[in-house]
Amino acid sequence: MITLGIESSCDETSIALLDNETILVNTIYSQTEHRDFGGVVPEVASRAHLEKIDRLAQSCFTRTGIAPGKVDLIAVTDSPGLAGALLVGISFALGFHTAWNIPITGINHLEGHICSILFENTDVAFPFLALVVSGGHTSLYRVDSLDEFNCLGETVDDAAGEAFDKVGKLLGFPYPAGRFIEEEAARFSGDISQCPSFPVARCSQGKLYFSFSGLKTAVKYFVSGKNPSEVARQRPALCRAFQQAVIDSLVANARLAARQNGIDRIALVGGVACNSYLREALHRQFPDTAFTPHTSLCTDNAAMIALAGFRRYQRDKLRRPIMNASRTL
Repeated sequence: MITLGIESSCDETSIALLDNETILVNTIYSQTEHRDFGGVVPEVASRAHLEKIDRLAQSCFTRTGIAPGKVDLIAVTDSPGLAGALLVGISFALGFHTAWNIPITGINHLEGHICSILFENTDVAFPFLALVVSGGHTSLYRVDSLDEFNCLGETVDDAAGEAFDKVGKLLGFPYPAGRFIEEEAARFSGDISQCPSFPVARCSQGKLYFSFSGLKTAVKYFVSGKNPSEVARQRPALCRAFQQAVIDSLVANARLAARQNGIDRIALVGGVACNSYLREALHRQFPDTAFTPHTSLCTDNAAMIALAGFRRYQRDKLRRPIMNASRTL
């Protein structure tokens, strides 16, 4: 069964083709247009999707040799995300559906991220916890099945990835800054106790909420008024301390969620799941029961959307050309 996946929720345009659960091709165009603005500009994102989506789709069919009419199912991200960006992907999917009379289903973007672990961890048992960490989302879910998602807690202000980008801008890194902060942190060779001390937010006793705006502000005050050369000299230590504070917050809530729910299986997904320090910290906390996708499947991509659509098809046996509204996670 061939599934066409379409993802355009933010600043990645992605098209994928799956044969059952095997990835045939997963193309991603990461929009560099936003670097000049230091963050995602919705109008620019929508325009870039419009310019790239058709060419990406043509490339997928050319590389695989699959004819468009041989697609059995279309899965497209329909929420959450930037309205204009989502509209481009949904419109493209509906046009494809109209032209070839192919069944189509809308997929929640976060459901796609959670499904991404199933490519390499097919034996993950339900229920499990999912820690979704990206530029737009930082949330903890209890996943009882691929139809049952219960949000246990989420950020009350900035997402973790957003905090990385904002702190990166303070320290002179280009957007997106997550990879640059991780690389700079790796340059620090001393003990973590020698780094500046930044706060790890505790929103409320026993609650599973996150907060990163105070951490961002603490970094801002630390560098404020300092000579740029001094900031540059301290940048590895600053990045290590900031990154560790984010990780401590994420892992602490994951540990608390596991204890409260009696579940030790946890999936780490989303763009920030590429961070090797975070992956290592979670695996240390859950040595045999932490699951992560390959880093190529952590960022926004259409393969995860296609897999979520295929899994839903298998459960629902969708056989008619309709648009199913995705659930709000």
